[in-house]
Amino acid sequence: MIINNTTIAPGENAILRLNVGRLPSDTRIYLNVHVYRSSVPGPVAAVLAGVHGDEVNSVEIVRRTIACHMFGNLLMGTVVVIPVLNVYGFNNFSRDVPDGKDVNRSFPGSAKGSLAARVAHIFTKNILPVIDFGVDFHTGGSSNYNYPQIRYSKGREQSRELAEAFGAPFTVANRPIPKSLRKTCLEAGKPMLVFEGGENLRFDGFAIEKGLAGIRRLLFSKGMLPEAPPGAPTIHIEKTTWQRAARPGMFRWWKQSGQAVQKGEPLGVINDPFGQDEFPVLASRNGFIIGHNNSPVVRPGDALFHLGY
Repeated sequence: MIINNTTIAPGENAILRLNVGRLPSDTRIYLNVHVYRSSVPGPVAAVLAGVHGDEVNSVEIVRRTIACHMFGNLLMGTVVVIPVLNVYGFNNFSRDVPDGKDVNRSFPGSAKGSLAARVAHIFTKNILPVIDFGVDFHTGGSSNYNYPQIRYSKGREQSRELAEAFGAPFTVANRPIPKSLRKTCLEAGKPMLVFEGGENLRFDGFAIEKGLAGIRRLLFSKGMLPEAPPGAPTIHIEKTTWQRAARPGMFRWWKQSGQAVQKGEPLGVINDPFGQDEFPVLASRNGFIIGHNNSPVVRPGDALFHLGY
């Protein structure tokens, strides 16, 4: 296997530092890539996080795979691990790179494009050609909490099988976003799952636990790990919709992520800040709450609950 002109032989492990660019201070920024190779040929999996720099819970999941030596004794195949793809955003506690662009809307990227496009290009050029499948770890953004869920490309049987092997509480079928990492991988014939769990700029132990267990189950299903924790039944979600705020005010949820709801059931309430009016938020349909908003103040149109069905 060759990554960025470095050869990693079967049975070897390596830590590569790919040059991302420089800060205005002339400080170099590097992308750390950990490669774990069995001496036995097999599938090549990518495990990555930090495409959005503020999604630290995703980074923590991948960090723990390294810290606990999860891939130290692979039975077969290779695992390529990237704890933080968007190094710029991570350093600035930001979803995006400093110019405001979203790396996950900049794929496949360009060596001469915007900063976000250049970060995307590093993955597309150096990592994508060598992998067979992968998991891209994320959290909810901007005060939104996502219940642990695995997302796969709708209509792609291989992606569905990988998602079921991962075994998250929710398995969500949807279409990849244009110019996203998952879309670029799909176009290259490499199924990429997306794990969502927790909220940006916060650790969530439950989501971390589900993410780590899912990686073990997925690699076990491929014959790459000797054992994995048993999986609980997953709930399949084929469609999703956002329940949005009809008016501004102070928001409190009564139902939270992971719970089943019935149409017309009270989910929360929006109050005006002066103690005069109270407006209930009622479920628009039957389904499951797969994400909710933790912001105490909302505006008209703000997403309050993500319903799956």
